[in-house]
Amino acid sequence: MDHRTLSGQGLSPDAAHALKQRIVAWGRELGFDAVGVGGAELGEAAERGLAAWLAAGHHGEMDYMARHGMKRARPAELLPGTLRVISARMNYWPDAADAAANLADAGRAYVSRYALGRDYHKVLRNRLQRLATRIHEEVPHGYRVFVDSAPVMEVELATRAALGWRGKHTLLLDRQAGSWFFLGEIFTDLPLPEDEAPVPHCGRCTACLDACPTGAIVAPYEVDARRCISYLTIELHGPIPEALRPAIGNRIYGCDDCQLVCPWNRFARRTAEPDFTPRNRLDEATLVELFAWSAETFAERTAGSAIHRIGHERWLRNLAVALGNAPTTPAVLAALRARADDASALVREHVAWALAQHEAGGKS
Repeated sequence: MDHRTLSGQGLSPDAAHALKQRIVAWGRELGFDAVGVGGAELGEAAERGLAAWLAAGHHGEMDYMARHGMKRARPAELLPGTLRVISARMNYWPDAADAAANLADAGRAYVSRYALGRDYHKVLRNRLQRLATRIHEEVPHGYRVFVDSAPVMEVELATRAALGWRGKHTLLLDRQAGSWFFLGEIFTDLPLPEDEAPVPHCGRCTACLDACPTGAIVAPYEVDARRCISYLTIELHGPIPEALRPAIGNRIYGCDDCQLVCPWNRFARRTAEPDFTPRNRLDEATLVELFAWSAETFAERTAGSAIHRIGHERWLRNLAVALGNAPTTPAVLAALRARADDASALVREHVAWALAQHEAGGKS
């Protein structure tokens, strides 16, 4: 249970410094690869950037972002009295089938590396709650735990906690770990010493912008979610815009292209967390076999996974697009025709589009 009423706990500078050192050590014991502390005031620049992004409509159908407004840039509005934000980082780069080889094989399904194993929300939240509880046992304090579960600017907060810098793809980057990691936060009233934000190291590199299949990174540090494959395959509820379907390729849940080409990810290490091990062969499965999953099979095999949230209908929608982009084979055509009369109008429309791609001349 989160402690949402802050105690206003006071600590001497020496005691606060010693406590912070223990917090970092406890975080390591719990499996976090890095823990840092930043201030709760994000400033006018963060607010202006968020306001401009929302005004441009770059959030797409993610209406909750507009509803929350500037609350994302004001941690104290989420938990009054917040003084510091403890940010934590956990690697997720799995021991899985080669990502590049998977993308190159149009008959196989590509699932974003973060979603191959157990839902990270569950893993990180449990660990952060244990960390917050341990801190509370030593020094009673008010706190609230966040793992991508509320209007929190986690990359900005993690930057201020010295866990990395914001890359041009808008993800957090670290010189020793790249970007293959999850982030989580503990808001607290403890006056812990703050870490110093690192200097950015992207330089003139534009690899992530150049690699984006749909041109969603419209400028350095700016992503238009409406063009982002992760948004299109996960957040978007309705039809995927036809003009963007060919560029999706075989990506059926999320997209990693901007991370796969990032030079800093050559330093990324494999995760030591067993929960992030690929499940149900999702790192090497074919489009045809996944398209055959019934609603019951989907529910069973994605239980406890981040994929579960999109539901069977959008799962089939995404796979139909990928099958439309796949080479023309008897197996692909049979799979699509088997769902041409699907109960879902959304699925039927995407299957019809996919069949039309093959009937237009075939692919090899």
